[in-house]
Amino acid sequence: MKRNYTIVILILVTFFVISFLTNILGALNPTVSASYNLTETMAGFLPFAFFIAYGVMSVPSGFLLEKWGEKRMMILAFLLAFAGALGFALFPKFNVFIISLFTIGTGMAVLQVVINPLLRVSGGEEHYAFNSVLAQLIFGLASFVSPQVYSYLVTNIDKGNTAKPLIGFISGLVPQSFSWVSMYWVFAVLSIIMITIIVFVKFPKVELQEDEKVGSKESYVELFKNKYVILYFLGIFMYVGTEQGISYWMSKFLSNYHGFNPDTVGADAVSYFWGLMTIGGVLGLILLKILDSKIVLRWFTVLAIISLAAGLWGNANISLWAFPVSGFFLSVMYPVIVSLGLNSVAKHHGSFTGILMTGIAGGAVVQLLIGGISDLTSLKTGMIFLFITLGYILSISFWAKPIISNKTVSLKSLFKS
Repeated sequence: MKRNYTIVILILVTFFVISFLTNILGALNPTVSASYNLTETMAGFLPFAFFIAYGVMSVPSGFLLEKWGEKRMMILAFLLAFAGALGFALFPKFNVFIISLFTIGTGMAVLQVVINPLLRVSGGEEHYAFNSVLAQLIFGLASFVSPQVYSYLVTNIDKGNTAKPLIGFISGLVPQSFSWVSMYWVFAVLSIIMITIIVFVKFPKVELQEDEKVGSKESYVELFKNKYVILYFLGIFMYVGTEQGISYWMSKFLSNYHGFNPDTVGADAVSYFWGLMTIGGVLGLILLKILDSKIVLRWFTVLAIISLAAGLWGNANISLWAFPVSGFFLSVMYPVIVSLGLNSVAKHHGSFTGILMTGIAGGAVVQLLIGGISDLTSLKTGMIFLFITLGYILSISFWAKPIISNKTVSLKSLFKS
């Protein structure tokens, strides 16, 4: 099939927008908490509202995709994101924010289901691996950019720099001392731009491969009888809980324990966390060609545990860098856990993928647990819970028994003429 570069570019832009909307919560956490006088448990409801949408919508989105097709599903997803962002931007109340986050999260969950098969078909199967890596790099770039945009808007609005046309315009749209709401005007504009583009783009016909189909009810029943399906579901649950647990709470931790400004230094730390995760992903791809994936997972997890410990118990300067560096070591976990999981079952890969994607709800549940523990004790004690989630991920590197291991190249063969 001829490659469709227009669709490939559209999908890469979509990856950017998904990440831009998704990974801002960590930078927002301290300011949102102050704006609404939230307890840590209530602050934990913000990522809960967003990521629980993945748990609820991943499998249903797969069924809808087969019925409605890619174009209508993408328009629906961005309509949800637009409605959620605009609704909150117009009515910035806490209860509206919770509904808004769930609505945007639902849209992002739908997009995640749609765009990977579409990328395979439009970019050509032989280029799918390369395009997937490129998409992840763009995803990481957006995660880096989003907190920077937030910091720029908030600091300029708060300083009253209305001479700048964009700042002057947005300042008139947000309530006083709620400058962070400006990000949701940006999200609404981005979503409507994406809808407009998608409406005018012609989509190719996508024949889903077996491992991309959601599967029948019987396939799910059969899979749940396999203990490894449950164990790998927990692996994704623990991973996303860890990733969001560090990225979401680090800015507040740096503010509470070391006095760093969350709108500048804290936002930068979150930005660097995602940037280093992207760089780590590139190194991880190289290492996975040389070493067994279980070994890579084991050592990166150990180093992530050390980084988290340094962040929690180090001095201000160590903490400021240790949290972002942990993102570098988290980078390989998601793809390795997914690949080990899919390579551990002989069939029903589409249904299994749906189960694994449901595990993204770990980003919701773990934050509530951290928030609850923090209210009873302290934020530092709450974040200690992440050693449990990392411990589980470390255990995978010991008990995983994939039917097919990742193909590696010996260093000796690389230097042969």
